[in-house]
Amino acid sequence: MSDIGRKGLGDKVEEKATPDSQKSTLTQAKETITGAGDKAAGQAQPDTEKSATQKVGDSVSGALGGTK
Repeated sequence: MSDIGRKGLGDKVEEKATPDSQKSTLTQAKETITGAGDKAAGQAQPDTEKSATQKVGDSVSGALGGTK
């Protein structure tokens, strides 16, 4: 993760791969908060300024349902 407020691609995939039923309430709350921050940071940064990894991460987030 290179930008403040952005989640790494691995973190996004791992969070989506683990069912909520296997996560604690604290973990779910953390993911919701950091997910909202990541989404806001991603939307604020123009696509022309994003790295290839950030573009893929944003696409994966969108395909997997974005934030909770």
